[in-house]
Amino acid sequence: MNRFGQTARKDLWWVRPLMVFIGLFSFIVYATWAAFQGEHYAIGPYISPFYSPEIFGNSPHSWFGPKPSWWPAVLGFSPALLILWAPGGMRLTCYYYRGAYYKSFWADPPACAVSEPRKTYRGENSLPLILQNVHRYFLYLAILFVIVLFYDAWKALWFVDPATGQEHFGIGVGTIVLTLNATLLGGYTFGCHSFRHLVGGFKDQLSRSPVQRKVYNCASCLNKRHMNWAWCSLFGVAFADIYVRLCSMGIWTDWRIF
Repeated sequence: MNRFGQTARKDLWWVRPLMVFIGLFSFIVYATWAAFQGEHYAIGPYISPFYSPEIFGNSPHSWFGPKPSWWPAVLGFSPALLILWAPGGMRLTCYYYRGAYYKSFWADPPACAVSEPRKTYRGENSLPLILQNVHRYFLYLAILFVIVLFYDAWKALWFVDPATGQEHFGIGVGTIVLTLNATLLGGYTFGCHSFRHLVGGFKDQLSRSPVQRKVYNCASCLNKRHMNWAWCSLFGVAFADIYVRLCSMGIWTDWRIF
């Protein structure tokens, strides 16, 4: 029997799990850093998706005003820390990402026909992996976040004239960035396996519910490219934060298209 890392395969089987590791680890590092900054997350009608919805904060996008007085002084405050646990939980427990980080982080297994570094496998029926079953509940929260992000994209169409203080319709590069981000996250969320079950996977005969069947078929169509949606939305949300951050810092200038 082969030991871990030993295989008769001659191809570079380790490249894919390595690239997945680099991609996921890079995102985790950047997202953690960005979440703790607590500044440069909004400019004009734009707000970073890492900070939306901004429940408490200092930007005009805040729903309930600045940091509450009851917030412990010993704890650092960032509006992102109040919300990122929800979309983060959605991705952490996602069926695709489970397979991705099981292979790349835990070597479970690292690749087909490659030995695992363990003798037993308990599956997801015991702690800690049984907690993955909360995925469907994180899905409900993720749907609400997608709605909020599309609303942010709508708000990104309205700019305030500094001379008159009046709002007017416009399209900037940031508008496109935020709209594309919401679309990618929507494709990822509504192509989720749990969403398919939610809209019709639990029924024996979908043909008796034509509307439900169409929604299920649409979700199934998105699900066929679930991996693509997952990666595109992952880097899309990171780039949206980078774009808003650099515009807020004055490093980038938001070009107005219309």
